[in-house]
Amino acid sequence: MVKNSPFSAPAAALLLPLALAGAPALAQTSDVKEDSVVFQPDKVADDAPVVETLAEANLPSWSKDNARALLAFIATVGGEGLFPKDYNSEGIEAAIASGNQVELDKVATDSFLLLATHLRDGRTPNAARKQWFMTDSDADGTPLIPLLSYALTANDIPVALGGLDPVHPTFALLKASLASAKTPAEANAIRVNMERWRWMPRDLGTGYVVSNVPEYLTRVIHDGVVIATHKAVVGKPTTPTPQLNPMATGVIVNPTWTLPRSIINEGIGATIASNPARARAQGYTWTGKGKTLSVVQQPGPGNSLGVMKMEMLNPHAIYLHDTPSKGAFAADKRAFSHGCIRTEKALHFSGLMAVMFAGKSPEEFGEAIASGKTTRFGFDQPFPVYVAYWTVVPDGKGGVKKLADLYGRDAPVVASFAKPGRPTAVLISPTPPPVVPTTTTAARQPAPASAPSATAPGTSGIY
Repeated sequence: MVKNSPFSAPAAALLLPLALAGAPALAQTSDVKEDSVVFQPDKVADDAPVVETLAEANLPSWSKDNARALLAFIATVGGEGLFPKDYNSEGIEAAIASGNQVELDKVATDSFLLLATHLRDGRTPNAARKQWFMTDSDADGTPLIPLLSYALTANDIPVALGGLDPVHPTFALLKASLASAKTPAEANAIRVNMERWRWMPRDLGTGYVVSNVPEYLTRVIHDGVVIATHKAVVGKPTTPTPQLNPMATGVIVNPTWTLPRSIINEGIGATIASNPARARAQGYTWTGKGKTLSVVQQPGPGNSLGVMKMEMLNPHAIYLHDTPSKGAFAADKRAFSHGCIRTEKALHFSGLMAVMFAGKSPEEFGEAIASGKTTRFGFDQPFPVYVAYWTVVPDGKGGVKKLADLYGRDAPVVASFAKPGRPTAVLISPTPPPVVPTTTTAARQPAPASAPSATAPGTSGIY
């Protein structure tokens, strides 16, 4: 289980304050402009299902006992934040009563695969997942046909389905809190956030950085322990921060800043044209003019990225960085940026990155900062940065608390609860219908006697 720790990093990291003591103080400025988010349109269509033939799936038949076990599990899915009505209990009951094996195999398989899809990937259609661009590899790590084959062979329907839950302690806390929710609105808020956990990888790993936008906080996780927490400034409602999980490959200290066209047009372009000496005094260099004007701000006390930038390539141009405008961190609600995530105590954050993940000594890091030169510290092993959007989080007292829905992203998810959920991830058909995009799969051997990895317990999380 992920724990908070005063500091559990190697002893070398404790020397960071000494290494930073000689670093130059940063200027305090206002109206800082950093890179603007590159807006990407929401996903609207749901992913096309994988289609397998009966021969490819090679599934055992459903026994009546397994079908009844599926019915019993469906009856409990309200505790998972899902809705029993979605999974055709009546059809399964009718097939059991009729004794028609072909019909039982069809309806029970369809219900299992739809329920497993919602447990693994979430029920919410893509159209209601506003600005959600996280990559989730659970479909590769836990394919559903082998899971079903195992469940039928081992007569273990509840374990197979129950093992699809996210392993993070926060998800278990949300699940427990749902059972004690006092109002429909409270229950829906918890369901929304249980869904968001399912939209992410089932296991976040043991080392990562996570920024929760509505919480205005960034945490560093190492070996399953929270080793640092930093206040964050996130995107304004007009330039909202999207949700994504790029890989961090390094940290750059004393970075340059290449201005996007939108910010050149906002004012610095005019300054360069009318008062180039002032622009140079602010650290700007440029080439071209007019529509071909390209502007770079050199490292220095007034650089809009401050002393560090996390290297995390993504099409949204979102990254964590410093800022010379420290006053914003004193506010309780810190939605002031153009989309990127400004990080409080950035010297300590970047020093931690350099020492923990790039193998540098505190002295090497301090020297790089003091030099004023742009220096990149590449990480020995890249790790994910989760830019999340959880509006119900642990309260530190064993319960949960509700945060303000900064960008209004909860309401579309709540509205989707009254509509059909996303379709199953896998379809089984006698022959693949030509109108459905298909993925060709190889015929499978009978499932092994051990359960797929989805049933393995997990211990990681963010709190």
